[in-house]
Amino acid sequence: MTDPIADMLTRIRNAVQGKHAKVDMPASRLKVEIARILKDEGYISHYKTTDEAGRNFLTVFLKYGSKGEKVISNIERVSRPGCRVYVSKNEIPKVLGGLGINIVTTSHGIMTGKEARKQGFGGELLCNVY
Repeated sequence: MTDPIADMLTRIRNAVQGKHAKVDMPASRLKVEIARILKDEGYISHYKTTDEAGRNFLTVFLKYGSKGEKVISNIERVSRPGCRVYVSKNEIPKVLGGLGINIVTTSHGIMTGKEARKQGFGGELLCNVY
C-alpha cells in the first residue's frame, strides 16, 4: 500500500455509505491523530486501538443522526504521495464556507485548518471532511 491515509479515508467513506457501525484498519500514529481530530470535531463517536498478534489495529466507530442520516457526507484526500499540497497560514482554505474541516499536518503536530490559522502555522493539507 503506497498511501495508508487514503486507505483509511476510503475505508471510512465506504463504511459510511454502507451504514456500518464501525470500521477496522491497521493503526499508525498519524491515523490515530486523524481519528482524534474527527472525534473532537464530532464526525465520529469514538475510536480505539487494539493489539492483536503483534499488530496494531484502529477501530473507528461511526456516527449517524437520529434518523440515520450521515454525519460525514464526504471525506476526500487532498495531498497525495504523487502531488503534495503545502499551504501557508494565509492560504488554508475553508471547507464549505466553514461548515466542514480540513486536517493539516504542521511542524507542531496534526490539527484542523481552523486551529492552524489561529496559531499561525502552515503545513501539508491532508484531507477535507464535510
